[in-house]
Amino acid sequence: MTLEHPRFCSQCGTPMNGQTAVCSYCNAELEERFPGAAAPVLEKMPIEKTARAQNATARLLATFKGPQSRRTLFKGVLAASGVAVVGAGALYAPTFAMAKTQANVQDKQSQTAKTLKTSGNAQDTIVSILTVARTAEQLAVTFYSNGIANADKLGISGDNLTYLKAALVEEQIHQQFFAANGGQSLADTFSFPQGPDTFGDLKTFIATQQQLEGVFDSAFLAAIMEFAQLGRPDLAQIAGQVACIEAEHRALGRAIGGLSPADNWAFTPVLVASVGAAPALVQKAGYLSPTTGNSYMYKQVSIDGVAVEQTKPFSLSSGTVVGNG
Repeated sequence: MTLEHPRFCSQCGTPMNGQTAVCSYCNAELEERFPGAAAPVLEKMPIEKTARAQNATARLLATFKGPQSRRTLFKGVLAASGVAVVGAGALYAPTFAMAKTQANVQDKQSQTAKTLKTSGNAQDTIVSILTVARTAEQLAVTFYSNGIANADKLGISGDNLTYLKAALVEEQIHQQFFAANGGQSLADTFSFPQGPDTFGDLKTFIATQQQLEGVFDSAFLAAIMEFAQLGRPDLAQIAGQVACIEAEHRALGRAIGGLSPADNWAFTPVLVASVGAAPALVQKAGYLSPTTGNSYMYKQVSIDGVAVEQTKPFSLSSGTVVGNG
């Protein structure tokens, strides 16, 4: 017997019956990862003519035009910050607690580099993956911070508000880990597809949250594969740890929005083949185009006061807490 799988909206996960082509909850077209022409969008506002707003997007997008441009940009970013530019593995190996001598580490890096040069499996470097991850977490912190600040407008209170506060702290902890281990900040000012309405209407807020967490899940799944291809199973495992938490956020968001079941995915969709492909997807959706009236700056938040546990990543391959989290 052939099992017929039900169809779900690829943006918010709402079940779609029969030949329905548009999601009844978020109005996204079925075959589109993000809302198509049928989805309600705000009238575009004039682009903010400030170097900060324009450079935030330009720097991030320029990083992912190709392997060479990525490499060149990261050298410039690292040089500007006073960090010596060396091979990605050599830059990060000392920060991770690996039970190997420096000579063995360097030998392994050399062998790995030769293999990767031949196979060309991983499309991104360790530096670029950590940088995209840090920037994504800053977007997440910005989103949840504004959601909590507007909880009254959204009608979120009690346990549901506690869930959001915990998610905010977890995203900040992730950001701090990626930053402490070399991830650069390529954007700290963001926009949202529905602008200010994102934080004034619960349905819009949850649809946005589902979109973001779905992309985060997918990007960290790509990171697992790429870290493994780069010979870093410890980082691959940590990417998996982060992906699990992002999936929790997605399920809690569905519960807050009254979507049932909250845990409606058996397998997380893979929307990107590499971490480096995620920014273009986020750009297309409208998160990297800050404009007048739709410009939200990342601000670090306190990670105290919320009962969040397991705040340090653990890698079985190294047998210890990993990195400078």
